[in-house]
Amino acid sequence: MENNAIGRLRRLGVGTPDILIPKKNVDLKKWAVVACDQYTSEPEYWQRVENYVGDNPSTLRLIYPEAYLEEKDPQKRIDRINATMAKYLKEDLFDTYKESFFLVHRTTGEGPGRWGLIVALDLEHYDYAEDSKTYVRATEGTILSRIPPRKQIRKDAPLEFPHILVLISDQKKSIIEPLIDQRKTLQKVYDTDLMEGGGHVTAYQVSEDRLDDLSLAFESLHAGLDPQNPLLFAMGDGNHSLATAKACWEDIKKTLTTEEIANHPARFALVELENIFDPGLVFEPIHRVLFSISKEDFLQELGKHCSSFIFENVENLNEIESILDTKGDLQKFGYADEDGLSIVTLQEPQSSIAAGTLQAVIDSLLSDQNSISVDYIHGADVTKNIGTKRGNIGLFLPAIEKSTFFDTIIADGALPRKTFSMGEAHEKRFYMEGRKIKNI
Repeated sequence: MENNAIGRLRRLGVGTPDILIPKKNVDLKKWAVVACDQYTSEPEYWQRVENYVGDNPSTLRLIYPEAYLEEKDPQKRIDRINATMAKYLKEDLFDTYKESFFLVHRTTGEGPGRWGLIVALDLEHYDYAEDSKTYVRATEGTILSRIPPRKQIRKDAPLEFPHILVLISDQKKSIIEPLIDQRKTLQKVYDTDLMEGGGHVTAYQVSEDRLDDLSLAFESLHAGLDPQNPLLFAMGDGNHSLATAKACWEDIKKTLTTEEIANHPARFALVELENIFDPGLVFEPIHRVLFSISKEDFLQELGKHCSSFIFENVENLNEIESILDTKGDLQKFGYADEDGLSIVTLQEPQSSIAAGTLQAVIDSLLSDQNSISVDYIHGADVTKNIGTKRGNIGLFLPAIEKSTFFDTIIADGALPRKTFSMGEAHEKRFYMEGRKIKNI
């Protein structure tokens, strides 16, 4: 008989997964590696990881680092991934935590670290379309061309090891935070340092007797949503990975009976939920630099996306950051070129946030047959240094407000791509937990 709490969670798109963790004799510092979409232009990073891992069991053997996506024979690496998954299963490498959630704590240096809850999300409740009204949604535009190569990697894999981070908007702190207070009464699953400056991560198994309280907390969160637009889970990191899982599930579903569809393991995807109001969770803006462009061309295009704009010269980067950090009704962004720094204030912009307005300007500029190009930059200092070179323009975006993030997704749909980042590369999620996605 199904646990009532598990059934209530299922109705909200939350599954209680059977989580796989390597047995105690496995070195978890060598097992866990950072998300595959990091350090894509730094093959030397992945070579260091290769050298460190050596012949030890590692998720490095179970993922496809995107730094290698352009190699000549990708299928060879994919076949090797699937063979290693089968080998690890045959060798009984894993302990299985049946129908479990994990409470996880990640620290990366200064600050309190961030807390998360490992769950499975029902892909039937996920839609990455910009006008989606499902419980689980993309927060940035999904680039459809990125799905097929990832689908090749997942479609025959017996296991998944996710780096997906999904946000909940739990201002009352009723879901994850009570578990934090109770963590000393929970069974510790792992406690390990992470390689390459990744910090430290600890996990606790959430016992079955806590599921009833959790289900009630999720139901309470759901009860406060607009029934016509009930956004419960918003993508943080790994949207293209979740979109790939969805694409694979849609293919598998066509081959199944109604009864098989209800409980097939590929219907779910393992993710880490994080409360957007966790003080350890930092939203950082991703800035833009345009190359081979004149100020006149930029301003001409900008004028097509608002009724008017005002330039105000500023002395330094601190002044830009201070102004952008100040809440206000007017849309603003920072600007840099060889002549210096400015703040730009927009009147009646066509998008509700500066990232949307600027991305529309950039897309229009790039669509013309010219030499203009763009790069997306983490860090204001780097943006200034590159943006003030002759022929370049740097654009500084304000950080996304946590308090209005979910409201913006509900009102506008998915944000423009590269709007925000949840931490730097070394702070991204490391692969640790696994789950079977085939009936084996």
